[in-house]
Amino acid sequence: MELARRVMSIQPSPTLAVDAKAKSLKAAGVDVISFGVGEPDFRTPAHICAAAKEAIDQGFHGYTAADGMPELKKAVAEKFKRDNGLDYSTDQVIINVGGKHSSYLLMQALLNDGDEVIVPAPYWVSYPPMVILAGGVPVIVPTREADDFKLNIADLTKAITKKTKAIFINSPSNPTGSVYSAEELRPLAQLCADNGIIIVSDEMYEPILFGGRKFVSTASLGDKIFQHTCTLNGVSKAYAMTGWRIGYMAGPAPLIKACAKIQSQSTSNPTSISQKAALTALTGPQDEVEKMRVEFEKRLAYILGRLRAMPGVTCSEPGGAFYVFPNLSAYFGKKFGDTVIAGSLELSDYLLEHSHIATVPGVAFGEDSCVRFSFATSMELIAKGMDRLADGLAKLK
Repeated sequence: MELARRVMSIQPSPTLAVDAKAKSLKAAGVDVISFGVGEPDFRTPAHICAAAKEAIDQGFHGYTAADGMPELKKAVAEKFKRDNGLDYSTDQVIINVGGKHSSYLLMQALLNDGDEVIVPAPYWVSYPPMVILAGGVPVIVPTREADDFKLNIADLTKAITKKTKAIFINSPSNPTGSVYSAEELRPLAQLCADNGIIIVSDEMYEPILFGGRKFVSTASLGDKIFQHTCTLNGVSKAYAMTGWRIGYMAGPAPLIKACAKIQSQSTSNPTSISQKAALTALTGPQDEVEKMRVEFEKRLAYILGRLRAMPGVTCSEPGGAFYVFPNLSAYFGKKFGDTVIAGSLELSDYLLEHSHIATVPGVAFGEDSCVRFSFATSMELIAKGMDRLADGLAKLK
């Protein structure tokens, strides 16, 4: 059987692959501590679950409009207005099957063969494959640890060509936790808007901010920027609803309409019951979101302190999300028995096999010197995992 070339040009999600391997070891009786998958360890708040149960009891299990329930689209538009100062009409809003689906649809709707999309590195693992699957060319622009892994105007300017169609901006960032201020983001967004480049602003981790930082939505930085921005968000991270699979986005009406057309011919509507739950999440009390954020901030302070105390390890301080991205390249070239640590992939494999901690190699995010740790797990497991990491690194000679 000959498969399509587009499938052969990409790899499965490395974060999900790490999670699957860790679960396989656990099933075999190995005590694995997972820092791999980006999933809150909290339960979905009870009032949101209650809304889903009520929807089931009321028989709300048929199709909805392909682009989402009108009342949920209205709630999303109201959320953007209330929290971000963005004026979107409901025909500029679409409900998707998770945040990943939003990005995928955008690339399918935007790109023709050979169109370029700027992807600052480190990047979320799925950005480049989504571009490739749509016939586009991901243009990887490295950022620097010394700059908290934020894109600068000089590097962006060099990356723009006549073929540039879009750019991904992810703040707070997965994997680095970097958060752009308005002063940092505005010149980048303005340059893109002035060149007719669509800004894909991935804001999935919006409420998970640390150190008193304030969130800045890209589209709020000016009228022309607003006209050239697609704002992506969802309920997965903020409300611990990863498995419910509800993302949403807003942007120029013709582009959103094109995404809706593709969705109608692929998934059709997101799950009806999950939409009801998402409606309650957006319109109901928000105190559980803040409780989770506070707990994440406590965990960050601990894991960052532990990492920075380890010989040879450097780590920029995340401003949001629930990841740390330490530079462990001081251990590259070292050995454990016959195992040589050539880069982040070998180091992550070593840590899983010998220290029984699951991490994601930085090479999957376009930065081989680092390894991603999710601290969306209990303080007890973080402490135990850091003990194992320190011991595992010390054994490399």
